[in-house]
Amino acid sequence: MIDDSIVFPGLGLRFDFSPIAFKIFGLEVRWYGIIIAIGFLCGFLVSTYFAKKEDINPEILLDIAIIATPVAIIFARAYYVIFNFKEFKGDILSIFAIRQGGIAIYGALIGAIFITYIYCKIKKINFFKICDVGVHGLILGQAIGRWGNFANREAYGYETNLPWRMQIYSREAGKRIEVHPTFLYESLWDFLVFLLLIFLRKYKKKEGDILGYYFILYSLGRFFIEALRSDSLMIGNFRVSQIVAVLCIVVGSAIVVSNSRSFFDKI
Repeated sequence: MIDDSIVFPGLGLRFDFSPIAFKIFGLEVRWYGIIIAIGFLCGFLVSTYFAKKEDINPEILLDIAIIATPVAIIFARAYYVIFNFKEFKGDILSIFAIRQGGIAIYGALIGAIFITYIYCKIKKINFFKICDVGVHGLILGQAIGRWGNFANREAYGYETNLPWRMQIYSREAGKRIEVHPTFLYESLWDFLVFLLLIFLRKYKKKEGDILGYYFILYSLGRFFIEALRSDSLMIGNFRVSQIVAVLCIVVGSAIVVSNSRSFFDKI
């Protein structure tokens, strides 16, 4: 029998639990999905709090969340499948098995921003103003959601002997290995970015500043953490997430630097 426990030998911690939380009429409900849902709820509540401070009707965020959530999930899965299609060649229907994991945050981000922009254009709402309150909840949701990767035994890094190493069973290696807990690195980084964005609100000059800071700060951490991961999506010899991270840093920097121009007031 496979020992599927998660152990931090250097810290004296051991976690014995199944990735499956419970079943309803034979349908598996995984901790992954539960944790993602908790992250979404907490993020939405935080964004609603900041929306009220900016005199934004919280119902606008609710409308966007209802529309953007399924779109973000589709984009997140599509992103993962496109850059990891070999995993699905033998079983095309497994593309739809999202409950088992296999989504990419950058795909979700692209989908959410795309649909938010469309919504704001139709409703004639300032896109950057909405994003500036939305990213507070987004980064908190990401920080919490990374623990879904922990429950799923995924998104870990290369082998290491550091004191905080994580020991898990690797189905690829066919044995237990000790690796970087990259899910934890990113969760901690995301929590730090969450706090930094709140601090930076005090120095906000125009709409879009917080969105720009989010792009820069989150992507800086993601770029370096991605280098430690053993399951990165690849294009040739390049890690897809590192490429996207660099692009996001450029976009974020452009927003912050150019935000004094009247062009952004018209978006």
